[in-house]
Amino acid sequence: MDSLLNNITSPTFLSPIWISLKISILAGIIVVIIGTIAGYFLARKSFKGKAVVETLLMLPMVLPPTVVGFLLIVIFGKNSWAGQALTWLFDRPIIFTWWAAVLAAIIVAFPLMYQSAKSGFLSIDRDIEDAARVDGANDWKIFWLISVPLASKALISGAILSFARALGEFGATLMFAGNIPGETQTIPIAIYLAIDSGQMTMAWLWVGAMIIISFIILLTIRVKE
Repeated sequence: MDSLLNNITSPTFLSPIWISLKISILAGIIVVIIGTIAGYFLARKSFKGKAVVETLLMLPMVLPPTVVGFLLIVIFGKNSWAGQALTWLFDRPIIFTWWAAVLAAIIVAFPLMYQSAKSGFLSIDRDIEDAARVDGANDWKIFWLISVPLASKALISGAILSFARALGEFGATLMFAGNIPGETQTIPIAIYLAIDSGQMTMAWLWVGAMIIISFIILLTIRVKE
């Protein structure tokens, strides 16, 4: 019992949990903002090539995580213009950093938020928005005071699912951010390495932590329904 308590309270156990939560929360906030705006825009606008744009936005949902990780390395590596710009901004390459883990989480979680937001906005009766526009409301007021509240259930569900997806991200994070204890070692990576090295007690503890967090996330969605 004392050994179990020592494991649970040890920095080795707590560090991946704290890192995963920080990455997921920040990635979730960014995804909610971008996904809500993109979902609203594409739910209300029609233009040539819209199907292609939407397909590209949803692509990370179906691509293997290793493919996403590979593309992130190519796009944001030190030899690319994007990678060089980020190196100038952060004064170091973004690859194998905490920010790389956040970026990987954003990419894989975005499609869930985008699809939920778009579905929520499409479910709104356009006559309500048109009536507000006739009464003198501008597009920003219509979006913030009418569209967002009416689509709130879909937005909340998308935010929670995006957070869960970011929390469980493994392949792209491992390839793009690496496994740096105390910086980029998330719970999924820690579980994989614990099993690989035969540390089954630690693996079970991290698995238990993920199950508890995931249960709370799913319960939250059910309560919101």
